[in-house]
Amino acid sequence: MKATEVSDKELISRYLQGNQASLEKLIIRHKNKVFAYILMIVKDKDLADDIFQDTFIKVINTIKAGNYKEEGKFIQWVMRIAHNLIIDHFRKSKRIPVVDNSNEDFDIFDTISLTDKSVEERMITDQIHEDVRKLIDYLPPEQKEVLFMRHYSQMSFKDIAEQTDVSINTALGRMRYALINLRKIIADNNMILTQ
Repeated sequence: MKATEVSDKELISRYLQGNQASLEKLIIRHKNKVFAYILMIVKDKDLADDIFQDTFIKVINTIKAGNYKEEGKFIQWVMRIAHNLIIDHFRKSKRIPVVDNSNEDFDIFDTISLTDKSVEERMITDQIHEDVRKLIDYLPPEQKEVLFMRHYSQMSFKDIAEQTDVSINTALGRMRYALINLRKIIADNNMILTQ
């Protein structure tokens, strides 16, 4: 007989009732995915360790304060926190990824690279990333969710389909429409996302 795995929501509830082991189980369950994502972006193990710790400190403090809202999947919320902390780090160190739009069929997320740039290039890059973040906010929630899960959480379309309780074709369609909509918004506003 197979044991049923306790849900993230249940572990959070148990932790709030004083069961410290539930929090440990929650962290152990998701630590590899979160750490791998952070390391993939920052490419420095020590820095990844720091951001990973900061991520879970923020997670714990938010849960303890009663500010965690079960609006979706716990792992997506944690990945969003990790992503925001990575962006904060890059802002502070002035190492923002560069986005290049030299090809009509570009995929914004295929062109990100981390390099040191001049002050002018960093300012342009900062503006490009701010523009991309604003553009993503215009997407319908289900497209934004799939885009985030695929490109920020590095999830497979199979995992996305399971997490969002839709078919793989629906997940693929949402991603396709998210990219089409981003391109349309860029074209409609005559935006150029390049240096």
